[in-house]
Amino acid sequence: MARPRLLPDNLTLALIATVITASLLPCSGSVAEVFHWATTFAIGMLFFLHGAKLSREAVLAGFLHWRLHLLVLCCTFVLFPLLGLALKPLLSPLVTPQLYLGILFLCALPATVQSAIAFTSLARGNIPAAVCSASASTMIGIFLTPLLVQLMLGVQGSNGGLDAIGKIVLQLFVPFVAGQLARRWIGRWVDAHKGSLKFFDQGSILLVVYTAFSEAVIQGLWQSIPLPALVGLLVCCCILLALSLGMTTLLARKLGFSREDEITIVFCGSKKSLASGVPMANVLFASSAVGAIILPVMLFHQIQLMVCAVLAQRYARRSETPAMETKAANAPL
Repeated sequence: MARPRLLPDNLTLALIATVITASLLPCSGSVAEVFHWATTFAIGMLFFLHGAKLSREAVLAGFLHWRLHLLVLCCTFVLFPLLGLALKPLLSPLVTPQLYLGILFLCALPATVQSAIAFTSLARGNIPAAVCSASASTMIGIFLTPLLVQLMLGVQGSNGGLDAIGKIVLQLFVPFVAGQLARRWIGRWVDAHKGSLKFFDQGSILLVVYTAFSEAVIQGLWQSIPLPALVGLLVCCCILLALSLGMTTLLARKLGFSREDEITIVFCGSKKSLASGVPMANVLFASSAVGAIILPVMLFHQIQLMVCAVLAQRYARRSETPAMETKAANAPL
């Protein structure tokens, strides 16, 4: 039986179920302490596997395309934060102050890896360059995201500064580098079991979300976020995504990139990582604030998946049309 087109992906359904479970049955006391340690371990393993999955050959294949990578990184770490700050008069009245901090945190995050590459492939873009850009965004984000959070949020929500970077390096970057070093021995096994390891990736995210929302619910999360603010958050995420997609497309065309490179720039430069965002929020913010901070990340994640899936199919159809016309023109009379 075919999956209904309007039905969200399995991860989104699992996230919704996790939030509902945490809202009705939040963990507390000694159980919460166990979940905290389990979360720390899961985050470390998540980034270890990210490092082990990353093919150095694929990265080197796209590394020399520096103009594309520079544009993607500027869109991710410059354009998005500037949009978040510049649009404050428009976005801030739509949500609560805590949700707006979550929007700024969203703007500081690195790009996705798996979905950006998948959509680039579906749209027939420059796949090696997408692998390189998305992977570089993740690694650079480990250092740059805490600094951007500190700059944009100041002392309002961040544990920030060098202490935050140290925690990020210890919990995320060190496991990532260890995974890269271990790829020499476990790379084939990881490549052969990508489908199974995907469940560990998603399970780690769900564990962090449950732990964060449990703490937030106990602290009165849902009492502090009215329904109009949730609707306003949906509008904010749609505005940010529409502007990022439009501006990455415009910049790619104005700077003379090919159609394949444009596709890579659009899908790598307009996306934000849930897989990196949830663990980073867990490190950067007080546990009572994490639930509200990651709400914008979770909502933006789902919207970008649905919109980019449609956009990738449109790009793919445009790529097919010239090829079909060329084939028809060369056909014998």
